[in-house]
Amino acid sequence: MQITNVRNKLILFPVAPYDVVNKEEIVGEQSVTDGKIVIPSEGSDAAGLPSPMIDPFGRSVTYLRVSVTDRCDFRCVYCMAEDMTFLPKREVLSLEELDRLCTAFVEKGVRKLRLTGGEPLVRKNIMSLIRSLGRHLESGALEELTITTNGSQLARYANELYECGIRRINVSIDTLDAQKFKAVTRWGNLGKVMDGIRAATDAGLKVKINMVALKDVNEHEIVPMLQWCHEQGHDLTLIETMPLGEIDGDRTDQYLPLSTVRAGLAEKFTLTDIPYKTGGPARYVTIEETGGRLGFITPLTHNFCESCNRVRITCTGQLYMCLGQDDMADLREPLRASEGNDLLNNAIDEAIGRKPKGHDFVIDRKSRQPAVARHMSVTGG
Repeated sequence: MQITNVRNKLILFPVAPYDVVNKEEIVGEQSVTDGKIVIPSEGSDAAGLPSPMIDPFGRSVTYLRVSVTDRCDFRCVYCMAEDMTFLPKREVLSLEELDRLCTAFVEKGVRKLRLTGGEPLVRKNIMSLIRSLGRHLESGALEELTITTNGSQLARYANELYECGIRRINVSIDTLDAQKFKAVTRWGNLGKVMDGIRAATDAGLKVKINMVALKDVNEHEIVPMLQWCHEQGHDLTLIETMPLGEIDGDRTDQYLPLSTVRAGLAEKFTLTDIPYKTGGPARYVTIEETGGRLGFITPLTHNFCESCNRVRITCTGQLYMCLGQDDMADLREPLRASEGNDLLNNAIDEAIGRKPKGHDFVIDRKSRQPAVARHMSVTGG
C-alpha cells in the first residue's frame, strides 16, 4: 500500500509490498516498522491522548499561547507606546469563547497552554477562565497551564492561581532599580511586583524571571539580576528585544545581542549547556557558581525556528502560526458561526498546514521600522 496524505485525509493505494527491514520511518503520522504499516487510531496516540498537529516541516504543534487581552497596566518602552489605542471590546473574544477556543486546541493535541497579554491578570473575571481551563489538567489532557505576567496583580491572585492548577509562572522584570523600573515600565511599581513575587512563592508557584536585555539601559544589571534570581530560587531568562510594533523609541539603540552578553558572563561564571526545556524557545545553561539556571531567547542572533512547536492566538481570535510573520488565520468568524466546532477545526487544520519554516526578524538600521507592525501585546508576550 502507498500512503498519501491529502488535506489530513489518508488515501491508500495498492502497490507492491512495502520493503522495509529492521527500520522505522515516519510518514506524516503513520509509522512504518519492519515492513508493516501501522496507522494509529484517528485522533489519539498510544496513550489515548489526542495526536499532535503536524506542520509542513514535520514539527508537532503542542504549545499554545493565548493573549486574553491587549490591555496592560504598564507601558514598557520596548513593547508599547505610552499613548496606546486598545481594541474595542466588541472585537475581543469573551471568556467563554476563549475557553472554547483553547479547548479545541487541547482536543487537537496541545499539551501546554500559556495565557498572556497585555497583562492577563487585568482582564475582568480572568480567574473564571483559568479555573475552567484547569479541568484539562485534571483530566490529564493538558500537561501544563501557566501565565506570563508583569507581577502587578500577583499579590491578589497567587493563591487562587495555585488552586486552579497553575504551578509555574513567568514574571517580567528588567531591572531591580526602582527608579529605572519606573522609567522602563513608565507606569510600574517595583515594590508592588516584588510583593507579588513573594506571594507567588509563598503560594507554591515556581517563578521564572524574564529580563529583556537593553543596551545602555540594563546591560550592566544582568549579573546582579542573575545573582538575585538564583539566591531566591528563581530561574532567569534573558530575551533579545524583538522588532514588533511602533514604539516611541528606536530599537536600533535598544538592541543588545545575547551572544555578546553570554561571552561576558562566561568570563565571570562557569556556564554549562543543558538540555532543560520548559516548552518554549529558551536554551538553558547552569551557572556553577550559583547553582541556578539561565535561559537565552535569541530571535535575532540565533533563532529557534527549527524546533518551533508553538502557535499564538490573539484576544480577537487571530491565529498566528509564527510570531515573526504577518500571515494569520481568523478563528473568530468560524468560532461564532456555529455552536459546533467543525468550521473551527477546519480553519485550525488549514492554518497549521501553512505554518512557515521560520520568522523574518531583523533590526532594520536603515528604515528603523519594526519587522512586524503589530505590537507584542496584541499577539501575546
